[in-house]
Amino acid sequence: MRANLTTFMALRYALGRFGGAQRNGATGATSVGSLALAGLIISIAVLVFVMSVVNGFERELRERLLNVLPHMTATSQRGMPTTALGDLTVLPNNSGLVALAPMVRSSGLIAANGEVRATQITGIDAAYGSVSALGDFMVSGQLADLHHSRFGVVLGGRLADQLSLQVGDDAVLLLPDQRVSIAGALPRQKRFSVVGIFRSQSQLDSSGIFIGLADAQRLLRLPGRVHGVQGRLHDLFGSGSASQYLYQRFAANDLRVRSWMVEFGTLYQAISVQKATLFLLFSLLIAVAAFNLVSGLIMIVEQRRGDIAILRSMGASRLQVLALFCMLGTLLGVVGTLAGVATGLGLGWLLPALVNGGSALFQYDLMSQYFISYLPVQVLPEDLLIISALSIGAALLASLYPAWRAMGLMPSRVLANE
Repeated sequence: MRANLTTFMALRYALGRFGGAQRNGATGATSVGSLALAGLIISIAVLVFVMSVVNGFERELRERLLNVLPHMTATSQRGMPTTALGDLTVLPNNSGLVALAPMVRSSGLIAANGEVRATQITGIDAAYGSVSALGDFMVSGQLADLHHSRFGVVLGGRLADQLSLQVGDDAVLLLPDQRVSIAGALPRQKRFSVVGIFRSQSQLDSSGIFIGLADAQRLLRLPGRVHGVQGRLHDLFGSGSASQYLYQRFAANDLRVRSWMVEFGTLYQAISVQKATLFLLFSLLIAVAAFNLVSGLIMIVEQRRGDIAILRSMGASRLQVLALFCMLGTLLGVVGTLAGVATGLGLGWLLPALVNGGSALFQYDLMSQYFISYLPVQVLPEDLLIISALSIGAALLASLYPAWRAMGLMPSRVLANE
């Protein structure tokens, strides 16, 4: 019964906008309390949104970019004869690799419809599907079509848009190597037919071009040779054993082995560090909001001195008064947490659409400096639980001092002045 009374009064104070506006000084308490609650809501909303965006970047780096790009690349400056590759499907368990595939790579230009763009040309064979999930991002044609047609090309969607290319159109690839003719030195060039377009929503869409391995060997004048192999790791962070295995297997070819960590490892670590740093910084905002909540609760205690004195005179213990205001602070923390989480989830749903809409409206890629072209958001339930526990715990701690002040009020002194 006493517990029910304490809960009822805490709910009455919480739902009555910190005591209502019917008494003298209630307006001030209401304003201070409302501002403190609003600060708590905003802090939680910003923390939820920021954590969701950081989680989104980490997910896109791991599941999109690192799925499209091979995890390991071993290249030789002199090139490797295909006879030295052996059976790439045979890999020991301790190699750390799931698959290997040969490749030929060169930088160049692609020209079509009066436009020219710089690009990275990669020659691949049918085994490339085992080291890259590029085929999952095809929007026109199939990656397998590349191996069934001569001088076919698969290119990124953004590059296709810039060159106004569709499946079936022709494009000219130009290489930096020059050939001497009657007309003088001319760049090496070859006309290709577009057989597929992919959209991975990454930087690869604006610069990546894939052609058949045999076509690349003819284009680059590498008969029976490749530039190296590309592989997929069993564990993203197991590149050490994979590097050692590649060096040992192709020791006679003067290899240079690079893992995804060389290019994107710093970014991956930066995302993890930023997540921890941003969580700490915005948790301090929640602590500041909880400190402001102390002021609002103290004003409630001062406003409700008469109520507290009457409760004490009717037999309420000091601990019951303490529990009343601790419960009040906790209820306000719960209300602020629920509202803040809901607001943060709303921002996570709305802002990506606004960023994408703004980019399309103003023809400007707002995410051009990142490895993806959109604002990623991923809400993790464990983050919501941690943030909720943190904010409710901060509200409970914030209520201890006001509750201690209320507990120390003397009923005789308070009622003598009423």
